[in-house]
Amino acid sequence: MNLLQRILKATYPLRMKFSAATGIGISQLNNQKNSMAPVSFYSLSATLNSGKTFNFETLKGKYVLIVNTASNCGFTGQYTELENLYKQQKDHLEILGFPANNFAGQEPGSDGEIAQFCQINFGVTFPLFKKASVKGSNIQPVFEWLCNPAKNGWNEQQAKWNFCKYLINKDGELVNIYSSSVSPLSNEVLNALI
Repeated sequence: MNLLQRILKATYPLRMKFSAATGIGISQLNNQKNSMAPVSFYSLSATLNSGKTFNFETLKGKYVLIVNTASNCGFTGQYTELENLYKQQKDHLEILGFPANNFAGQEPGSDGEIAQFCQINFGVTFPLFKKASVKGSNIQPVFEWLCNPAKNGWNEQQAKWNFCKYLINKDGELVNIYSSSVSPLSNEVLNALI
C-alpha cells in the first residue's frame, strides 16, 4: 500500500462520519414503481480478473450487490465493509466488484495488481472483474444494463463516483442504488436484504 492509499484508508472513517452527520453525498434511488427489467439480469455475463467468464445465471435466488471500485479513492476503505457484508450474508448475497478508472484516474493498476492490492490490504474474497469503464460510450455491458431503463426497467443514471452500489433482488430486478457515501453496512443496505 503506497502513502496515498494509507492516508485514504486512515481518513475513510472521518469521511463517512462527516457524511452521516451532514447528509452530504448520501443518496439512494429506489425502484418505486416496481418496474420489471425488459432484459433479464440473468442473461448477463462478465469476465473475472482471472480471465474466466462469470455467467450471472448462477446468481438466481440471491441478492446481488454490484460495486464500481478503485484502489486510490477516499472510499477504498469500503472494501473492508464489503468483505464483512459478504462474509455475514454469503448464503443469500453475492457481491461483485468492478474496478474502473473513470473518476480522477483512481484505478491505475492492472487486473493482477488490483486483485493483489484487494487481497493483501482488505482480504477481499468476493469476485472481482476485469477493469472496465462504468460510464460513457465504452461502458461495460453490466453497467450499461444498470443505467439503461430499456434494459433494467427504470434507472438511467450512470455511476457518479467510485463505490456506487447497485442492489439486485432475488428475482433479478434492480431495486436500489446507493451513492458512494452510503456504507455497505448501513441500515439502508442491511434492511433491503431482509
